[in-house]
Amino acid sequence: MRARIAEAGGDPGRIAVVAVTKGRSLEDCRAALAAGLRSLGENRVQEALPKLEALPEAEWHLVGHLQTNKAREVGGRFALIHSVDSLRLVEALARRAPEQAILLQVNTSREPQKHGFDPDQACAAVQAAAQLLPVQGLMCMAAVEGDPEPAFEELRRRRDEAEQRLGRALPVLSMGMTQDFEAAVRAGSTMLRLGRVLFG
Repeated sequence: MRARIAEAGGDPGRIAVVAVTKGRSLEDCRAALAAGLRSLGENRVQEALPKLEALPEAEWHLVGHLQTNKAREVGGRFALIHSVDSLRLVEALARRAPEQAILLQVNTSREPQKHGFDPDQACAAVQAAAQLLPVQGLMCMAAVEGDPEPAFEELRRRRDEAEQRLGRALPVLSMGMTQDFEAAVRAGSTMLRLGRVLFG
């Protein structure tokens, strides 16, 4: 994987890999940790929580959609929540765990079925969310079909704009999955969410 990241023009030492363990057994999770992968990611809260309890040594990330009514179950339990897609959810998390690190999900593919802030609202959303929670950066998912790079490049631009307006760094750009991670690396991703390419 490090070689493929380097071939895409990225620095493997500066791009974090979150091994997405959705549907994977505890044995698979343990194997990922034994292979040197420190960060594990889950899509669903109900699948994530038993794994968190079984493997507290992992750095757990929540990468899937989070409903507001589940905020009290997850606040403070994950190293990073990638998929915060509304200020209502920010407020719900902040009531439970004001120290919870988050990323704001931005719908840069502009697909109606996808969650996330409208790209034109991303800067304002970062400013509002940062008053309540430690916002670390932005996340997006590219369209399944077509060239993914424009969605990734827009997320980087929106992050840069938000940094200028906020007056501090937003170091995390969570973008790139198994099918498009090379394009995400070329666009400046700092964190990849990888499942099939790691586990087969």
